[in-house]
Order: sequence, then structure tokens, then C-alpha cells
Amino acid sequence: MSKWLRSGRRRDLCFLLAAAEDGELRGQRLKSRLEAHYDERLEPKSFYGSLSALEDAGFVEKRTEGLHDVYALTDAGERRTREHGEWVRECLEGDVASE
Repeated sequence: MSKWLRSGRRRDLCFLLAAAEDGELRGQRLKSRLEAHYDERLEPKSFYGSLSALEDAGFVEKRTEGLHDVYALTDAGERRTREHGEWVRECLEGDVASE
């Protein structure tokens, strides 16, 4: 597993972006959805640090729309998120071969 997947927050951000209706979310909306899932407030520095790490790894791209930053998965981010989701489904269904 690549390093970006070792962080639960990074994985969750990617899952939220993959589930977004149009494939992208404004930063504040993304933060609000993650906070609702975690049921706690996230420090902006930590939250945006996670997004920045995903950008640096090439899994998330950011564009500016007026005053807002908008985030979306790159093709690589989409592929890795779907692969990880499939692995989780296999684990939950008991289809993962024991090592």
C-alpha cells in the first residue's frame, strides 16, 4: 500500500471526493462533511495539510473558483480510491485470502 493510504483522514477525503455528485467539492464543504463523519471539529491547518499531501502525491488536484478552492481526485487518485474500496469490500465479505 502506498504511503498516502496509510492515513485514514487522507483515505476518507478521497472517498468523499469520489462520492461527490459532480466529482469535486469546495474545501469548506469537504471539511464540513469530514467533520460531520468524525463528529468533531478539525483544525484547518491539519485538514488542509492532508489535502496538500494528497496534492503533492498526485492524487488530488485543486483549482480556484472565485474565492474558493475546489478539490477533485486525479485519475490516479480515483483509481487508488476505487482499488482500496474494493479491498475493504472484500475484507467485509470475507473474500480476502489469508496470508
